[in-house]
Amino acid sequence: MTEEPSSSSASNPGADAGQSLWQACLEQLAQDLPEQQFNTWIKPLVAQVAEDFSKVTLFVANRFKLDWIRAQYAKRISLLLEDLYGQPVTLELALAQREAVTRTYVRPNASGTQTPVSHNDQQGQGQGSSHNNSSGNGNSASSPPDESAGAFRNRLNAGLTFETLVEGTANRMARSAAMHVAGMPGHLYNPLFIYGGVGLGKTHLVHAVGNRLLADKTDAKVLYIHAEQFVSDVVKAYQRRTFDEFKERYHSLDLLLIDDVQFFANKDRTQEEFFNAFEALLAKKSHIVMTSDTYPKGLANIHERLVSRFDSGLTVAIEPPELEMRVAILINKARVEGTEMPEEVAFFVAKNVRSNVRELEGALRKILAYSRFNQKEISIQLAREALRDLLSIQNRQISVENIQKTVADYYKIKVADMYSKKRPASIARPRQIAMYLAKELTQKSLPEIGELFGGRDHTTVLHAVRKISGERQQLTELNQQLHVLEQTLKG
Repeated sequence: MTEEPSSSSASNPGADAGQSLWQACLEQLAQDLPEQQFNTWIKPLVAQVAEDFSKVTLFVANRFKLDWIRAQYAKRISLLLEDLYGQPVTLELALAQREAVTRTYVRPNASGTQTPVSHNDQQGQGQGSSHNNSSGNGNSASSPPDESAGAFRNRLNAGLTFETLVEGTANRMARSAAMHVAGMPGHLYNPLFIYGGVGLGKTHLVHAVGNRLLADKTDAKVLYIHAEQFVSDVVKAYQRRTFDEFKERYHSLDLLLIDDVQFFANKDRTQEEFFNAFEALLAKKSHIVMTSDTYPKGLANIHERLVSRFDSGLTVAIEPPELEMRVAILINKARVEGTEMPEEVAFFVAKNVRSNVRELEGALRKILAYSRFNQKEISIQLAREALRDLLSIQNRQISVENIQKTVADYYKIKVADMYSKKRPASIARPRQIAMYLAKELTQKSLPEIGELFGGRDHTTVLHAVRKISGERQQLTELNQQLHVLEQTLKG
């Protein structure tokens, strides 16, 4: 069995750099994996990184967890470490020794950063005990729910607040509505339905509502949950014949925050139970905040009466962040990491990473890790080197020609109509949408885009971009169509 790390590593600068590599890996996994998976399998791991970064050893609490992590996550972790470091990294899994010793390790705390702990602490974590309260009121988000234990866990992440959410035109209306709900739950905007693509900040916003309400009213009964967990709870209630306990848990809440309700599709009994919970909560003037990847009427295989309930309060969209907002997010998040990112670097990254906040954060982590490992100042050149894979994939996948073909296919017109002088609405509208997407998703200038659309003047392109951008804020159906096209183009 591999030796555990000795206490000398705690004072070794090489060990600190090694933990920076593991922390960068953890932060990426926290973004990529569902919260419950990350907290259950990844968060308790203890890492030992070789001084030359050639090998990372992960210590696991027991044989079952070791086998599961090897089968489910080892390849992903290995590839991620190699991607972050830029060279091959050997990954090894080992059982943590069971005897009580006082050697120092590092493990992630609730905010994703790392905290030194003793082996006794790590051993307890491996046995399922929790030492990190992410909600700030005694409810841990780091262990899966155990209804039989009788303890109520709100599952909130204390770091996701209104104060840590960068505001911009893309999320201003949703943020304003969410703050209103947090200040006056049970009144207007009930339910609040927030929709948008992956990684745009929907989850951040619902956590912020819960954290603000608890700050104002510490005894409020708040629950954040992913729709998949609700499905799981319904199944368990059936298996264990514990529907009274299930109803007591969900029907007694003051605030229910539920992510990704599109996962209820085709699950009839789950939809029935959620409808009952929905009605019970509204009857007692409790508030419900939901998120989805599409607006209520766009949900597939959801009962009509449930869709009508979703649509009965306020429905707001979160859009992909505009350039200035992306720049602000990068500078703020770099500052949280203790690093000042030059504005010109932030602009370079923001111009090249457009889709969502999650990808923006991933790009920032790569740049910070690349800067630390190579001991170089952050510059545009360093950012270009750190993001070379991402930039090459983006440049290869999204071209004006690809946009024209995708939009033409979607609206069932000929690609040749993109360049033609025809002006009927059935052609002009898709052409304007394609021009808008070309400006949003490529580095082409307005004159270059105009040239690729049959030699049109740049003012024609500018008019199309402004028209579609403005209508996107007003027209739900257009916004949804653009979401579909953007996700298709980004693969």
